[in-house]
Amino acid sequence: MKTKLFTNLFWGSLLFLVSCSNNSDYQPFVPSLPPITQTGANTFGCYIDGVLLTPRDGTGGLYGTPKGAKIIAGGVPPQITYTEIYIDDRKSDKGGLLRIHFENLNDMGVGEYIVNESNCQGNIDSRQNTNIYCRVFDSTAQVYKWYCSTENAGSIKVTKYENGILSGTFSCLLKSLDNPNEHIEITEGRFDFNRATISETDFP
Repeated sequence: MKTKLFTNLFWGSLLFLVSCSNNSDYQPFVPSLPPITQTGANTFGCYIDGVLLTPRDGTGGLYGTPKGAKIIAGGVPPQITYTEIYIDDRKSDKGGLLRIHFENLNDMGVGEYIVNESNCQGNIDSRQNTNIYCRVFDSTAQVYKWYCSTENAGSIKVTKYENGILSGTFSCLLKSLDNPNEHIEITEGRFDFNRATISETDFP
């Protein structure tokens, strides 16, 4: 009986030690603002009122893993009139999202784009200008809020647009969709995407 008791205590203690060891080795993922690059590194980051937003993939899903970043384009065939960068934090608790809508990116290419008024809609429902909108969680009110860029709200500097690579920096001011007197600011924005590899890139 004593032998059996000793054996149970031994294995129980061993499992406890292993569990503690594994817990001490666990390092939670901490997003960081990526450097400004023009290599197609598939990176994105910005601060929204001081809170960092980076793309993070979801987990599972009926049609595969929901991606944290993607680029879409559309218009009236055969002409492409708009290009959009989709950014979603699908993994963090109460993660945010951001959309950058370019109008006539293919025609203008590298250069400075003025951020104008958004209606917080994307694709063909967006205003026909270059704009930005986002959804973030308001921890004070405990609700998600939508924010849309205003007229002449800031700028996007596209520094590279060739061979499928789209890189640049941006900053702007946005107003609440529900309260035009409430504003937030986006700072230190940067993106560096390669259309050929973005869908294969993991955003942890």
